[in-house]
Amino acid sequence: MFKQYTMELAGRTLRVDVGRVCAQANGAALMHYGDTVVLSTATASKEPREGIDFFPLSVEFEEKMYAVGKIPGGFNKREGKASENAILTSRVIDRPMRPLFPKDYRNDVTLNNMVMAVDPECRPELVAMIGASIATCISDIPFDGPCAMTQVGMIDGEFIINPSQAQWQEGDLQLTVASTKQKVIMIEAGANEIPEDKMIEAIYKAHDINQTIIAFIEKIVSEVGKEKHSYESCAIPAEMFEAMKQVVSPEEMEVAVFTDDKQTRDKNIDEIMEKMKEAFADNEEYLALLGEALYQYQKKTVRKMILKDHKRPDGRAINQIRPLAAEVDIIPRVHGSAMFTRGQTQICDVVTLAPLSEAQKVDGLDDNVTTKRYIHHYNFPSYSVGETKPSRGPGRREIGHGALAERALIPVLPSEKEFPYAIRAVSETFESNGSTSMASTCASCMSLMAAGVPIKSMVAGISCGLVTGDTDDDYVVLTDIQGLEDFFGDMDFKVTGTTEGITAIQMDIKIHGLTRPIVEEAIRRTREARLFIMDTCMKPAIAEPRKTVGEFAPKIIQTTIDPAKIGEVVGQRGKVINAIIEECGVKIDITDDGFVSVCGVDQAGMDKAMKYIRTIVDEFEEGKIYEGKVVSIKEFGAFVEFAPGKEGMVHISKISKERINMVEDVLTLGDVVKCKCMGKDKMGRISFSIKDAE
Repeated sequence: MFKQYTMELAGRTLRVDVGRVCAQANGAALMHYGDTVVLSTATASKEPREGIDFFPLSVEFEEKMYAVGKIPGGFNKREGKASENAILTSRVIDRPMRPLFPKDYRNDVTLNNMVMAVDPECRPELVAMIGASIATCISDIPFDGPCAMTQVGMIDGEFIINPSQAQWQEGDLQLTVASTKQKVIMIEAGANEIPEDKMIEAIYKAHDINQTIIAFIEKIVSEVGKEKHSYESCAIPAEMFEAMKQVVSPEEMEVAVFTDDKQTRDKNIDEIMEKMKEAFADNEEYLALLGEALYQYQKKTVRKMILKDHKRPDGRAINQIRPLAAEVDIIPRVHGSAMFTRGQTQICDVVTLAPLSEAQKVDGLDDNVTTKRYIHHYNFPSYSVGETKPSRGPGRREIGHGALAERALIPVLPSEKEFPYAIRAVSETFESNGSTSMASTCASCMSLMAAGVPIKSMVAGISCGLVTGDTDDDYVVLTDIQGLEDFFGDMDFKVTGTTEGITAIQMDIKIHGLTRPIVEEAIRRTREARLFIMDTCMKPAIAEPRKTVGEFAPKIIQTTIDPAKIGEVVGQRGKVINAIIEECGVKIDITDDGFVSVCGVDQAGMDKAMKYIRTIVDEFEEGKIYEGKVVSIKEFGAFVEFAPGKEGMVHISKISKERINMVEDVLTLGDVVKCKCMGKDKMGRISFSIKDAE
């Protein structure tokens, strides 16, 4: 027999089946929310993985196409590599779960979430998030949970708890909040310039709902939860730290890390490592742990400097931003380019414009998302951190950073009708020392403006860090964290926005949650920093979008036609439209509502294509002069093509003012002639005259 648990959540029933499936997993929960079904499992290896100094957690979000009644596209009718949405969802589940596992746990853990059915009213991502927490909590895997997640949308200023797929896409807010019993542990948001106070209200509305879910999970755990298994601790012995302090004193370590140059600091630490190896040459146990131990020694040193002395490794004030620099047009011939530098973090962003037909097609579980018109790609090569390793394509980190910068800019982009282009921004990391995703946001904003994309407002991004002490009141919030402060600190709180409000949030922490005062201070600090970056750095480089797209960007002209005429423009099997495209050297997009875009680099070709389209869809007007090509000659006259697929006949008597015996005496195939529309003849056909057009 299996056990079934239910609770009412945002007007729908959440049902959890435990013991029904997957008995061999450490923990398993078959989740039902409406008709959405997700199987969440948690498994752990029996032994720790040897030779590692980190917790090997793997989180998967598997999108099964049968869940929405689809067969996967392509030749291989099988689900392939994870989609971007699946990767991003996995990251959102990972971030609040990871801090709740023991820091010295080295057993492999996999949290798998398989989407088996999708109800458009109940987003599977949310169900997977809650399911992962339940599966882990009821398992025997050491875990300091539960944690719970809630999503908040907003339409017409009203918050919607756990919105449907459509509400999520159409609303002004896409907020996901994870909480422990006491604190907020993860925030992920996209927003249409929502004021900071409104965002804080939404966060804590979600936090309150999370408490009801946590109580529900605790009830399940109390009845079916397994006893947590013991494990071999991989913590560094306290006596080893004391021995290390005898070799390198805390004061010497402070000197080693107290620099604003990453290369200098790395050199200092390398020298300390060699000194330690020499000192412990005869102690194999210490040598095996030395890498992790030195990391911990650095961490304790940096945290003490910040928390107790309010000293940052590079000497900055707590709220001070690193030196800033920005410039545009650094790459010739591309459609738009910009470079943004903050300390030792440097991003070059390049924008490419293309017709809407080049928009990315999305084949996923949400029918509301089928295309992406704006695409942001982020690259992180090894040379940006002075390392050498081959490029194997984007990993989860690259996809996550690109998605965050993408989300930051979407609210300020013009509509397709205002700017009928597909847009791709690529952020190349030239140098990295903390918060490259926020630098990517700044660089891509400037690059878009340089490309002539009429964005509604300037967007900037910044990250705040955190170092906490022994109590909730003992903490320091740091503005603009560098890599060292990110590695050794407790938080990476990234916020992007305009002068009006927030467009995106991503909060990563390594502790068991944040108090409300910390969240409010971080959001306030990021606003101050955003405005400072825009006013002192970005605006001097480029203050507003250029009025036109660049010389090398494709140009687009538009018109609207009667939707009933679309078939005439396209022609049988695309014959007409393909003829126009080939002759004029353009690309043509036509929407179902008759919105036509002609794209090309040659203005004359674009004008010609548009003239053809207008000729095809407009009725011939009596008395108007048309230009066309002779395509057929008969005994009684000639046929003139005014546009691909649209012809008219000129009777032999209407060809010349002089009497002629044969059409060929005056006209040959391919001649371009001007014709006057004479209206309808006795047979009801439209007739044309060459002689009256002269």
